[in-house]
Amino acid sequence: MSEQIRVVLVDDQQMVRAGFRMVIDSQPDLTVVGEAGDGVEAVELLHRTAADVVLMDVRMPGIDGIEATRQVTALPDAPRVVVLTTFDLDEYVVAAIGAGASGFLLKDAPPEEMLAAVRTVHAGDSVIAASSTRRLLQHVAPMLRGAAASAVPGADTRALADLTPREREVLELMAFGATNTEIAERFVVSEATVKTHVGRVLAKTGSRDRVQAVVLAYRTGLVQPADLLRDA
Repeated sequence: MSEQIRVVLVDDQQMVRAGFRMVIDSQPDLTVVGEAGDGVEAVELLHRTAADVVLMDVRMPGIDGIEATRQVTALPDAPRVVVLTTFDLDEYVVAAIGAGASGFLLKDAPPEEMLAAVRTVHAGDSVIAASSTRRLLQHVAPMLRGAAASAVPGADTRALADLTPREREVLELMAFGATNTEIAERFVVSEATVKTHVGRVLAKTGSRDRVQAVVLAYRTGLVQPADLLRDA
């Protein structure tokens, strides 16, 4: 059996954490290694507990999920953070991604989407493709368009000029939530080729991961919110 993916749950509602733990621990490849009820407790826990993925509630007393994400992602061998949010907290999503989150997930997403999010983020991809997250992007995209450059650390908007036509097409499909498999099918190429394109997109745009590249695509106007609505 392969090594389990270690998950930490951060939410100020114990019943929410209990529900997540029950779902995650039911999977042979996943295990919950810790829980925290607020941002301070989360940061302290992750200083002493090795984890691969953190499910982080965005709104909590004391240190909220945004600041906790910033501190957690700055740790050595930092875990990837998936921010848990709701439709009425769009501005938190933008801030959390700027703080280093690798993706976001609606708190009322079905269990299979949550499990897929943990596995996808652990595999090095971003949580963008889920249908509920696509709907959330429709709400957030206009805010990304007007966000300040500092919201995406290290991303240089001028870097889009360095992308080849195919790399721009790949970035656009990433912004629509397409997986590597879907992109490969679209262009009739291998997934290995797509991974090469994605890697070059990240390097040329100075993006830390796919989420940061997608944010850049919206913020610079490469992809418009109307495009996402039409493609959905």
